[in-house]
Amino acid sequence: MQFNHYGGEAARLAADLVNLTEAPHSADLKPLLSAHGVVNRTLTTAQAETIWTWSRRLAACFGRQNLDERCDAVNALLADASSSPRISLHDGRPHLHYSAPGADPAAHIRAITAAGLAYVICSADAERLGRCARRDCALAFVDTSRNGKRAYCSVRCANNDAVARHRERRHGSATPTTRPTTPRAYRSAVGGAGMERQGGQK
Repeated sequence: MQFNHYGGEAARLAADLVNLTEAPHSADLKPLLSAHGVVNRTLTTAQAETIWTWSRRLAACFGRQNLDERCDAVNALLADASSSPRISLHDGRPHLHYSAPGADPAAHIRAITAAGLAYVICSADAERLGRCARRDCALAFVDTSRNGKRAYCSVRCANNDAVARHRERRHGSATPTTRPTTPRAYRSAVGGAGMERQGGQK
């Protein structure tokens, strides 16, 4: 699965926003946005609140669901984040920008994350917008594996779930699994196979 800065990478930003566990302060968003190559990442308090609300809407696009429902959810996001796409040459190569020049960072984030989800659905497979299969996790992730059959957000969750299932079979009773410790602002679904990032700034 080939990713570009406004395609799969923006979808991974969407997944990380979905995995926010509480409304973030603007400072909390800076490392997350930096990790995904977003250049303008200084948000006001009001803009950070806007991104929190947007992240709850992005959440509906991840996990197993009917294709029509997923497309309807992404289309609604595209409609609300619509701007005038344009070709930019700011880094010497032509590529699409999905927000107007001078757009505030919150508007830019809405535009690229909606476009990123659409890119995955249209250029790869809608089922790659997944949710972790581990009990009590369900983190959102973008499946970048070669065969598109990834079921867990990370190798750790896959291993822990395998151990839990082995214990259940061995002892004939469910062994509770615990959710990993969560930083105050967010947890990123990283660590799984095939999760290489490309560089670049948006």
